[in-house]
Amino acid sequence: MRDCFIERLSQLAERDPRVLLITGDLGFCVLDDYRKRFPKQFINAGVAEQNMAGLATGLALEGHIVYIYSIANFVFMRCLEQIRNDASYHECNVNVVCIGGGFSYGALGISHHATEDLAIMRSLPGVTVVSPADHWEASEATEAVANTAGVSYLRLDKSTAGTSLVMDEQFQLGRIRQVREGHDITLAATGGILAEALAAAERLAEEGIEARVLSVHTLKPLDEETLIAAAKETGGIVTVEEHTVDGGLGSAVAESLLEAGVAPRFFHRLGLRQGFSSIVGSQEYLRAQYRLDRHAIAGKARELLKPVARNLVIRSAA
Repeated sequence: MRDCFIERLSQLAERDPRVLLITGDLGFCVLDDYRKRFPKQFINAGVAEQNMAGLATGLALEGHIVYIYSIANFVFMRCLEQIRNDASYHECNVNVVCIGGGFSYGALGISHHATEDLAIMRSLPGVTVVSPADHWEASEATEAVANTAGVSYLRLDKSTAGTSLVMDEQFQLGRIRQVREGHDITLAATGGILAEALAAAERLAEEGIEARVLSVHTLKPLDEETLIAAAKETGGIVTVEEHTVDGGLGSAVAESLLEAGVAPRFFHRLGLRQGFSSIVGSQEYLRAQYRLDRHAIAGKARELLKPVARNLVIRSAA
């Protein structure tokens, strides 16, 4: 996803001199080509994330379209005050680019696990929160946030869901993508972990269970229409996120449906539930450890569908 971001950003910078990239002293191998091609549209702010956010705000107030770039917890958590009080409050076009969402930097431990970022960023007024699932979504989102007023948070994952593009499909912020048909259950995922949801859907299909799979690439604004349809048309909803269940995708979906007065037959959030992610290891290993992989998703779907199937049998017998 990171490479797709840089490639699309380079295209933007070539067309529009207002586009600027500020890094917090990292990403040089990835950014070398951009830096050489657009030296006047690149700044290394050093290991000083608060200054990076403040600098971005000032440049945005002068009419620039600014991207600030660093490892997930460094790019938003260390400078949260500046993002909130400076950029967000003044509705500046500052795009906060998170490299390594979720367990992407799994082996580096909790300091590098971005598992609270979606909750924190979606709580800030006027901030658009985007968590693409594959290369195409990441590329499209890179340009979409440039054309979106105010602050945007772009969460890029190390993993990817591969290619889920449908022919002639148009990307739209705030519009959920349905990447698999199904009426038995809905699996709604955000970020690269969509790959696990799709793999779980394949396993369920072998058992005669058809899962609708949604790529919720934008958490804010959230596509209520598609979620309401899923609640009404499928047996229930399971949300999947490489993030704490508190305040993330699952919370956003639950809030949206309850306020709309729509209740699915069942609802469950798959994500981190207790404590910090204190285990270290690869992203794949951590997903398995925290029961967020395809096996756990399929297992939870089967468990939730059993009462629904039992009720249908009882009604048919009656």
